[in-house]
Amino acid sequence: QVQLVESGGGLVQAGGSLRLSCAASGRTFYNYGMAWFRQAPGKEREFVAAITWSGGGTHYARSVRGRFTISRDNAKNTMYLQMNSLKPEDAASYFCAADSTNSGSGSKDDYSYWGQGTLVIVSS
Repeated sequence: QVQLVESGGGLVQAGGSLRLSCAASGRTFYNYGMAWFRQAPGKEREFVAAITWSGGGTHYARSVRGRFTISRDNAKNTMYLQMNSLKPEDAASYFCAADSTNSGSGSKDDYSYWGQGTLVIVSS
């Protein structure tokens, strides 16, 4: 139904910026809310940011609020995560996810479709 592919990860110094992309493909009969999650080695996968299909509803984890911005371009079937003022604790594999209910949920259990992740490394 939906395939998701992340890109844009890499190595950046603390205080720097990266822009992640998530390209969606496949056929669907309804709209999806989307979100970014991240997972560091030895830790649980955690919520980062979510956005509804229209882009009118967004919310962020407290740890990234004010530094990260989630957006989407439905004409390009792409979602973005602009990450500024990166900290060493932001280092993780970042995953995009799609939610068929378009709820804008912050719970990973509400998302049915996942990409393979893109690695972000932040050096101090």
